[in-house]
Parts: sequence; structure tokens; C-alpha cells
Amino acid sequence: MKLSIIIPVFNEEKTISKILNRVYEVKIPHVEKQIIVVNDGSTDATASVISNFILSKVEGPIFNSKFLKHEKNMGKGAAVRTGIKNAIGDYIIIQDADLEYNPKDIKKLVRPILEGKNKIVYGTRLKRFPSLSKEERTPQFLLHYLGNKFLSLLTSILYGQWITDMETCYKLFPRKAVDRMKLNARGFEFEPEITAKFLKRGYKILEIPITTKPRGYDEGKKLNTFKDGAIALWTLFKYKFTN
Repeated sequence: MKLSIIIPVFNEEKTISKILNRVYEVKIPHVEKQIIVVNDGSTDATASVISNFILSKVEGPIFNSKFLKHEKNMGKGAAVRTGIKNAIGDYIIIQDADLEYNPKDIKKLVRPILEGKNKIVYGTRLKRFPSLSKEERTPQFLLHYLGNKFLSLLTSILYGQWITDMETCYKLFPRKAVDRMKLNARGFEFEPEITAKFLKRGYKILEIPITTKPRGYDEGKKLNTFKDGAIALWTLFKYKFTN
């Protein structure tokens, strides 16, 4: 199987080298990787860090990898859409450019695909109660947890399939599932849009538990719980009744 790993990046000079190395080094049996980095108009040193990484990896277990860029910041959804247009793998997965998600988990998500158990696999962070001693120990992250749970519950109600973590970054899907799918999202509303359209097309989503290391807003987290949550809510209702 050939797997295209799309990494949208915006101002991640502190983490992009580490995540690229982790993605590059992860070994997945029976899988050949394509790494697609989309620099979404970064204004820091992200571009030079990516270029240095590419120069240092002349050979390796990857095929047709690409470094793409937007001249100005257009949003995560726009960056992912650019990545999808350039993907040539049988399957696609999105990898955030920070260090919250561990690329080693990609192997767990790929396994059901290779075994023929399902066509779309999500990595869920929320098949659990809130961790009041760790991730959700602060009101800000507890609110983020509850907001994600609410949006996932709403997705389940509107689209008729139980989902615990609609907002997860780790979405693994066949490229042919999006070949003729019109995606409009420019920002974080990409998550509810693509999930809604998968479910409306009759795909079943298999969720595999993963662990993450959430970073704080002081460390560069970009998601705005209230603003982006409201947009996600509207997106879920909109695509229930429109294409």
C-alpha cells in the first residue's frame, strides 16, 4: 500500500524538524510513504527548516515526496486540500506539524486497512473520561474536551453513526474517497466537513484509540475553542442539508 502523509504547516519552526524526522523514521510494514509538506504562508523560519530537512534526506523509505507552499496563510483546510491534490498514495492521512500526535500511531491506524476490516479509520483521543489530573486539569482544556465531545455527539446524531472524536487530526482514508469530493473548508472546519461528507456517502468510520500530548496556547496552539467550535457547529448542520 502507498500512503500519502499530508503535513500542513504554519509558523512551526520549533517543531517541524522533529515531526518530519518522526514521520520519516516510522516504519510501517507493507506500506510505502509519500510525505507532502504544505507550508501555509509561514512568516518565521519554517521554510528554511523544511528545506534543510529535505537536503539532509537524499535517500530513504519515501516516494515522490513534495514540499509545497502558499504565498500567504490560507488556513489548515486550504493547506490540506492542496496536499490532497498532490497525493498519489492509495490512502491519505493528515499529520499536524506540532508534537501533539505521535506518528508511531499511524501503524495502528493502517492495520485495519491492511486487514480489510474498514476503509476509513480515525484516531480517537476521546474514548475516555476527562483526565482531570493531566490533559483536562485546567478549565481551558476541560472546555476544549467538552466542546469536542459535544461536536462528536452532534455528528453522531445528525449523520447516524457513533463518533467519539470527529475533530481528530488523524483521519486515514482512501484517496478515491475524495477524488470527486468538493471540499470547501479553508480553516479548522475541514474536520467536520470531510467527516460529514464521508458519512453522507455511506462510509463507515472505524475509530482506534490514540494518545496525544496537547500543547498550550502559550506554546503555539492555534485552535480557538469558541470561534472554531461555532464554525464547526454550523458546518455540521450545513452539510447535513447541502452538498
